[in-house]
Amino acid sequence: MTLSGQNGFAAGTNDVTSDLNAVIVRINAKLLQGQRTEKDLQDEIKEFDALYARYKTAKIEDVAPILSAKVGLYLQVLDDPEKAAEVFKQIKHDFPETGPRVDEILESLKQPIAVEKIRRTLVEGAKFPGFDETDLAGKPLSLASYQGKVVLIDFWATWCVPCRMELPNVLAAYEKYHAQGFEVIGINLDESRPMLDRFIQENKLTWPQFNDGKRWENKLAVKYGVMSVPTTYLLDGEGKIIGINLRGEALEAAVAKAVTKG
Repeated sequence: MTLSGQNGFAAGTNDVTSDLNAVIVRINAKLLQGQRTEKDLQDEIKEFDALYARYKTAKIEDVAPILSAKVGLYLQVLDDPEKAAEVFKQIKHDFPETGPRVDEILESLKQPIAVEKIRRTLVEGAKFPGFDETDLAGKPLSLASYQGKVVLIDFWATWCVPCRMELPNVLAAYEKYHAQGFEVIGINLDESRPMLDRFIQENKLTWPQFNDGKRWENKLAVKYGVMSVPTTYLLDGEGKIIGINLRGEALEAAVAKAVTKG
């Protein structure tokens, strides 16, 4: 992914545009080299601020692309909607005429900000927050009851092609390590219960599943800030996260290591 203004650069031919495009070129060069953290790009972020301070008294149509590019960096590259919202608040403060439109954008960013705050807590080494629900068979489904087990929390859906592609790997790991204490809990985002039941039966999925038929509003998907599937968390016997979104051989290797430790 590269950062872009209009047609790859900010539009126009004035000094603001020329200076801004130079910053964007430097950012894209870093992105192409795999430098895409805020620390990697801190100098360019400071350049956005310096440009804005230099041209703040210019016309809004001339200076707006600077803040727009900064917003794009936070949303498209750094995946930080909270800092993007801070930039929009600055726009609203400095250009009051943009108020109503900016208010709509800030409102739309509330959910991504909340989700990102949740996701920041779900890192390797952190304790995975528990839940107490009922599975598809009507039985209690509590993470606390899996104490001492290695558990894969698998957010998935039957309509998700990558989920279907990864399923054989999950099945293989389950069949190989279940007797040694490996468990899987499926958090399914399907709306159709009959379709889900048929899929589970056809693919011989024997582990418990939670589904409330609400798709992306699935209770547990919302709780854990899940915005895409498949999303998985591998937990050790103490309920701590030891792997996130592991696939294929990486999943099997992590499970093998974890059950051996257990």
